[in-house]
Amino acid sequence: MSTEGARYPVSLTVNGKPYTVEAPSYRTLVDLLRYDLGLTGTKEACGVGVCGACTVLLDGRMVASCITLAVQADGANITTIEGIALEGKLHPLQESFMKNGGFQCGICTSGQIVAAKALLDANPNPTREQVQEWMMGNLCRCTGYYQIIESIMQAVGKV
Repeated sequence: MSTEGARYPVSLTVNGKPYTVEAPSYRTLVDLLRYDLGLTGTKEACGVGVCGACTVLLDGRMVASCITLAVQADGANITTIEGIALEGKLHPLQESFMKNGGFQCGICTSGQIVAAKALLDANPNPTREQVQEWMMGNLCRCTGYYQIIESIMQAVGKV
């Protein structure tokens, strides 16, 4: 008898591409993305859903993929950092993060950019205060946040 337990089909669309994966009930979305689909841009840092490094968009809303079970994403449309670029061209947020030093070690960067994209999708012209409030759930140990906020503000109007 297997100690792994039952596996369930999970059908989802990730960055516009359909997938069906057999996953145990305890498999997290971040593990499915990284290990089953090979999309390693999404990082797991805290493992308890508080740092934002694993942020992805699930049907257009931000979720912590480290505490979202893969089976909960069945039938969903997922956007990861790999899906932010448009037709092989960097998204204005990605360009701005590079230009303005909005990243250091890179652990939180994908979650920061995905969260910023969700903000600009919801509010294409946010104030600095709105950006700061929105991004509070994404922790960074390297930049001190100034460059992250500056990167997002520089991208406003270019998206």
